[in-house]
Amino acid sequence: MSGRRPLLLLDVDGVLNPYAALVCPSGYVEHELFVGEEPVRVCTEHGRWVHELAIHFEVVWATAWGAEANRLLAPLLELPHLPKIRFPPAPFDPRDKLLSVISYAAQRPLVWLDDEFPVEAHAWAAKRAVATLLIDVNPVQGLTRPIIDQSLRWADERERGID
Repeated sequence: MSGRRPLLLLDVDGVLNPYAALVCPSGYVEHELFVGEEPVRVCTEHGRWVHELAIHFEVVWATAWGAEANRLLAPLLELPHLPKIRFPPAPFDPRDKLLSVISYAAQRPLVWLDDEFPVEAHAWAAKRAVATLLIDVNPVQGLTRPIIDQSLRWADERERGID
């Protein structure tokens, strides 16, 4: 691996916003960020976790939110402006994320956190020449500490040259 940190691709809906939960989960607060749409559930602990991940990864938004992730969500999580992968205009099929991710990632190792991976994403990850970990996040639970710990272990193994 080059001297550059691996990527951590971070989705919002289903990962940081557990939209599929029937009620707002404990530890989350609902915010009306988009007029006429469902509230966005935000857990401030996620901001601390993303800062922790950023020690080992270049954290990148991989979400249909696009620039809105930096404008609306990052301040709530006390996150800096993060780079973002450009996707087609929403709504789009989850398969449509993959071409943009492939282009953005190039040959960099990565962890990708998402709640809707198409089959093609798993096939792409399995045949990449560089370390790639896709973590399916349950959109009822959203991001959990075990997912953070799994990502950090993965990064530590790469840093120590264990593949």
